[in-house]
Amino acid sequence: MKNFRVGSVVALMLYFGVPAALAAEPADSSSAVAPGLIVFSSDRSGPWRIWSVRPDGSGLRALTEATPDENDVDPVFSPDGKSILFSSTRGGEVGLWKLSLGGNKPERICDGDQAEWSADGRRIAFRRQERIYVRDLVGGGERCISPADWPHCSGPAWSPDGKRIAFACRWDAGNAIFLVDSEGGQPTKVYDKQGACEPHWSPDGTRIVYETETHIATIAPDGTKNRLVTYFGGVQRYGRFSPDGKSIVYCQGASERGPWELYIIPAQGGTPALLTEGNSDMNPDWH
Repeated sequence: MKNFRVGSVVALMLYFGVPAALAAEPADSSSAVAPGLIVFSSDRSGPWRIWSVRPDGSGLRALTEATPDENDVDPVFSPDGKSILFSSTRGGEVGLWKLSLGGNKPERICDGDQAEWSADGRRIAFRRQERIYVRDLVGGGERCISPADWPHCSGPAWSPDGKRIAFACRWDAGNAIFLVDSEGGQPTKVYDKQGACEPHWSPDGTRIVYETETHIATIAPDGTKNRLVTYFGGVQRYGRFSPDGKSIVYCQGASERGPWELYIIPAQGGTPALLTEGNSDMNPDWH
């Protein structure tokens, strides 16, 4: 069974595949795409670090530095685009860190990984010991919002209105995507076929992009309007919507072991445009 959320710190350390050609034919990367900035994890400098690139492929640069035995992964923008959360092994413990894009040093928040901001920027949802938590960034209070008897939860993603959190859970029978009230409660199932996991909302809240065992798909929060976006050879993962909801950035590998490269594709499907190449680039987020 697929180990979903392979972008977690521990799993990412294992992803050092050998070069191989990807099956999808890249489109002209100069095609018109939404403006903004994309952050992602990359091992192009050796250890995993956080990098950024513009949607047209220009302006590639590293955002984090650390010791050779420390790894930074899973970056996600704050709602105002001025900071990012990321997961790191800095200090020998897996934890959540905040980095201001203005140039300040990273600040450790708490133990855990796979974090995402609430729409108002005051809270984060994250994973700790395979359960989903919400943390107040001002007071530091926390609460667990995934059921106590649910194993292997991952990838929390806040809805744009701040009322719900999508996440994935894995049982022996497979993976499934659920929604839960951001204050807690009984989760409701969105989809449980084809290894569904890694959900992320569209900016208008009408769609969720997720990954199957091998492809990227979108679905309405009520479980309707399910459709594939990618259908190429290889493996496509970690889809995120552009700020205008018209495009999706994702990573693709020749196999589950990579190497991974970033692509951009219209949200309704179409021909993907190659964004990065060289080593492995994963976990993109777009603001």
